This record gives sequence, structure tokens and C-alpha cells, in this order.
Amino acid sequence: WAIIEPLIPPEPPKPKGGRPRLDDRAALTGILFVLRTGIPWELLPVEMGCGSGMTCWRRLHEWHRAGVWERLHCVLLDRLGYANAINWDRAAVDSASFRKKGGEETGPNPTDRGKPGSKRHILVDANGIPLALKISPANRHDSKLLETLVDAVPAIRQCAGRPRRRPAKLHADKGYDFAHCRRALRQRAIIPRIARRGVESSERLGRHRWVVERTLAWFARFRRIAVRYERRADIFSAFHHIAASLICWRFVQRWFC
Repeated sequence: WAIIEPLIPPEPPKPKGGRPRLDDRAALTGILFVLRTGIPWELLPVEMGCGSGMTCWRRLHEWHRAGVWERLHCVLLDRLGYANAINWDRAAVDSASFRKKGGEETGPNPTDRGKPGSKRHILVDANGIPLALKISPANRHDSKLLETLVDAVPAIRQCAGRPRRRPAKLHADKGYDFAHCRRALRQRAIIPRIARRGVESSERLGRHRWVVERTLAWFARFRRIAVRYERRADIFSAFHHIAASLICWRFVQRWFC
């Protein structure tokens, strides 16, 4: 809460009368409870003191529009970068698909008999810390999001020198085995380490690429995003940035606590 509170925009002015505004910390508690448990907003327990589920939803949307969740992720990455906890020697990229009955940023999933779904793309460092994430329809090929994902890594401060955004090497599976992917990485001074189709075995993830699979499993533990319940892409993206921040927070606790 001490990290999030300075990022929250001030309370907007309101007319006299009416009920008092729900405390921001109580609203955050309700948002995190829904993210972890996956319960519908209207079933948020009253005993938690979080107000109504609709109030927490509006606060989630309000803070997402203000950029709170993305800034929170960047603040935690800065803490890890300043402590040299981010391993820039290697990074890995991958994606995972999940079902959705309809809504924004969805498409027929080629791996699930064409049922509507979405896909999360993440880029992690050698320790599995999520550096960037994107949401796309399930029928969007992984290679199409590589450049966007690499460019989405924020400038992370270091204990010495300038902020850094680029890993030295990037590991990826055969879904990224295209000339334009290798060319895009080399243009950004990143050495591509991409599995080659028809040459390398698909049975192993490799010595360095398993960390991204583990991080994808960490994201799947948040039940609200394990299956996509949100029709709106902005709300779903907000939940993903919160989940990424919570994963980064675990690494912060490991290094500072």
C-alpha cells in the first residue's frame, strides 16, 4: 500500500451530501480479492468492508485510465533493477491461450477447435521477472507480437549507469522462427536464440526458456485471469498488470526482506 498510495490520483471533487467515498485501500482489497479468487463482482463479501463490487470495479477502471497499474509495475521493476535483481544476460518470451465466450481482443483459437479465446504474451528476464506483457486475440500469431513486446519493456533504472531496456539475448520457441523476428532483434542489439523448425526437438524447453513457462503458470494462479471472464479488454489488461506487479513484489520481498 505504501508503494501504491502515491500513484493513486487525488479524489475528485463531489457535491455536498450523499454517501462518503469508499476508502481507496478498501477498494484495493476488493480488487485483489476478485483477482485471486475469481469470484463475480456482485458476490464480493460485505464482511471485508470493501463496499459493493460495482464500486471496486469502477475504482479499478478509474485507476487503469489514470495509468496506476502500469506505473506500479514500473516502480517495482525499478526497485529490482536498482538492486541488480534483474538478470539482463538472457530473456525469454512466450504466450499462453485461454478461453473466452466473446468480447474485445478475442479470436478463434486454433489450438482449441476454433473456440473464441485470447492470448497473453509475456517477456521475462533470466529469473522469470515479467518485464512486459500484451493481450491479443487467440488467432494472432506469436511472431506478430514480438517487436511490440520487446518495445514494451520500460526503461528500468540500474544501480549505476543509464536505465536499461534491452536484454543481451532473447530465447524463444519455434513459433518465432522467422527471418523478420531475428532481424528485429538484431536491430535492437539483441542476440536471437530462437529454436529452429525441423532442426531442434520440441520435447525440451531448453536450459534458459523454462523460466517463461513458470511465469505463465504464476499468472494462471490468479483465477480471474486463468479463464477470461471480462468482456472489456481494458479491464482484463488492468488485471494482468496487477498480477505482474504482484509477481514482481514477491521478488522484491525476496531481495529486500
